[in-house]
Amino acid sequence: MDKETLNRIFEPFFTTKERGRGTGLGLAMVYGVIKGHRGIINVYSEKGHGTSFSVYLPASRNREILEEQSAAQIEMGNGTLLLVDDEEMILDVGSSLLDSLGYETIRAQGGVKAVEIYSRMHDRIDLVILDMIMPDMGGKETFDRLRKINPKAKVLLASGYSLNGQAREILERGCDGFIQKPFTLLGLSRKIISLLKDSA
Repeated sequence: MDKETLNRIFEPFFTTKERGRGTGLGLAMVYGVIKGHRGIINVYSEKGHGTSFSVYLPASRNREILEEQSAAQIEMGNGTLLLVDDEEMILDVGSSLLDSLGYETIRAQGGVKAVEIYSRMHDRIDLVILDMIMPDMGGKETFDRLRKINPKAKVLLASGYSLNGQAREILERGCDGFIQKPFTLLGLSRKIISLLKDSA
């Protein structure tokens, strides 16, 4: 990316995508989470060659104890999940987390793609993890279309916004659960297990 873009990539609502194709919140959220954990994120980019991000987070003095406790509490699972988000970076991170929990993950970049995939594969998808704010087709419309394909579709709504407004409206339409971004591996594992157990 060029220098001007590089200087602005962490600004909220800044995007290089065409109008209506991106929210410009993905990297701003990443930056906020890292700063909230007293970390540092560095970016190196060479136009025409690629971009790399380096994230540095402070180590905990009680790391071994925390790791043992977390490992004991995290619940592994199985099944096929459809992960829906318009930001490629969030899809990358999210699918890695889900894979580490034992799930097979199918990725859909945006609501339109999610509906297309679900219409073909709904018989083998156990749960949809759905972003709320997407430019091509928002979470509410995507949810409605998924339920039209399969009235029993299991959907977990994921959003960086609080459980108010549009999120509350989607839940009132019958969405099965809500998880707020940024979520922990422990929180995600428990939420998924809870929803899958309910459908068993």
